[in-house]
Amino acid sequence: MQDCIFCKIKDGVIPAKKLYEDNNFFVISDIEPKCKNHYLAIPKNHYKLLADMNKSDIKILGEIFATVPKLEKILNLQSGYRLIINQGSDAGQSVFHLHIHILSGQKMNWTPA
Repeated sequence: MQDCIFCKIKDGVIPAKKLYEDNNFFVISDIEPKCKNHYLAIPKNHYKLLADMNKSDIKILGEIFATVPKLEKILNLQSGYRLIINQGSDAGQSVFHLHIHILSGQKMNWTPA
């Protein structure tokens, strides 16, 4: 996607410090943090929504979920963390490239479930 900010970061057009990167995804700090530690895990392939992924693409999400706990020290996740995927405007998605918010570093006051 030519106008996607996350694709531009992936391609190096927009500079960003990548805290982690492998063949399928990378992690950066959110530029508008909602808590003490706020990171984004971003697949390198462009998917607007979860519904845009096929069965083989879903493996990338599994890789992200398996890797995040291994980044405990890099991302300061020792006291716990929350993962959030917003889907669509009503859910608060502002960049339409699938990404996972990783929140940590403080007590979470809102308990959605």
